[in-house]
Amino acid sequence: MKALKIGIVGSGFIGKFLAVAMKQVRHIEISAIYKRGEAEELAKYAKENGLGNPELFNTVSEMCNHCDAIAIYSPNYTRLAIMEEIADAVQKGAPLKGVICEKPLGRTVAEAQKMVDLARGANLLTAYYENQLHMKAVNNALDQLRPQQEVMGSFTLARSTEEHAGPHNAWFWNPAQQGGGVLSDMGCHSIAVCRHILTPHGKSPTFLEPVAVQCDTSLLKWGQPKYRKQLKEKFGVDYAETPAEDFVTGIITFKNPETGQLVKGQFTNSWMYDKQGLRLSMDALGPGYAMEINSLISPSEIFIGDEAAEGVADAELAMEKSTASRGLLPVHPNEADLYGYGTEQQDVVHSFLNGKDAFLNWEFGVEVSKLVQAAYLAAEKGVTIDLTDQNIQEELKTYKSLIAQGKGADVLFS
Repeated sequence: MKALKIGIVGSGFIGKFLAVAMKQVRHIEISAIYKRGEAEELAKYAKENGLGNPELFNTVSEMCNHCDAIAIYSPNYTRLAIMEEIADAVQKGAPLKGVICEKPLGRTVAEAQKMVDLARGANLLTAYYENQLHMKAVNNALDQLRPQQEVMGSFTLARSTEEHAGPHNAWFWNPAQQGGGVLSDMGCHSIAVCRHILTPHGKSPTFLEPVAVQCDTSLLKWGQPKYRKQLKEKFGVDYAETPAEDFVTGIITFKNPETGQLVKGQFTNSWMYDKQGLRLSMDALGPGYAMEINSLISPSEIFIGDEAAEGVADAELAMEKSTASRGLLPVHPNEADLYGYGTEQQDVVHSFLNGKDAFLNWEFGVEVSKLVQAAYLAAEKGVTIDLTDQNIQEELKTYKSLIAQGKGADVLFS
């Protein structure tokens, strides 16, 4: 079986994490990297770890002639322009077969739809990278509960939380560049995985119909003067002028179109989780059965006392977004695999080499974008949004949240 040759645009945090996970994936190699940022470091890592011998290219158009698929891992505000360049290169004869995009597909529904239109217009296969739907902890639990679901019925409530102390890079904090705050950044994960857990076995990822959304967005930590000052000094972002939410919680109601049953997905996300580091927490309740996942429960843990803590150079070696260098700390033996990064890449290899879209395609990415934007709209209006209302559906096609417009003070400080 031949290898799928990947060209990477975006050599920052997520690009590196996916490269680490790629060491466990068969029939894939990095053949090209866009020469920006930390491209040389990523290329060196690929060579040293048997992931390919990638060339560095100055344009995305050139890359399209040297790989089977382009993976877009660059900042949110760059992605549409990159996809336009890819589509143009394919129209001019580049032999590219597919495109991959890390979440979110777009900062608005219109942007996400434009990404789909460009990909389909160029006859490209698509893969939307939403790693939590590929987590073995989630899917193994679901598999274990299939007999109970067949007898008792599907889950009726799923809850998902993703929290850490805040992003690494300035653009994540910038609502115009990122597309919002923590809801745009991490709510997309939690909304998607809730829907996945609630979906009956064997049905498509979009089988359940979203019918209503309620949501609250808040600025609980990073709007305080002390922390606003830290943000401005470290990232040049002024949350007194253009804030984004650091905490969000909401509920989406879904309907089973075959039975009419209503089920609910509850999401909670924050950039103010000042504990060990990144925490993913999911649980679900069905009639007579349940499941629960907490990524901070690890089979391995360490203890570092105050005196020994002086020797720690990088607390993140133990866990993503770690904020502690001492005390009792969880250590993940295989963090990239825990979060589903390896499984989602194996899925795209199998799918693209067989001439089909990945399990999650870009149309699914549009659906996630629509639910995220509906949540912003619900928070702005302070009402439950009726997703069966055609007027709401039309509004979402062109909607851009006040927070993403740089008017977050009107929403978060009122």
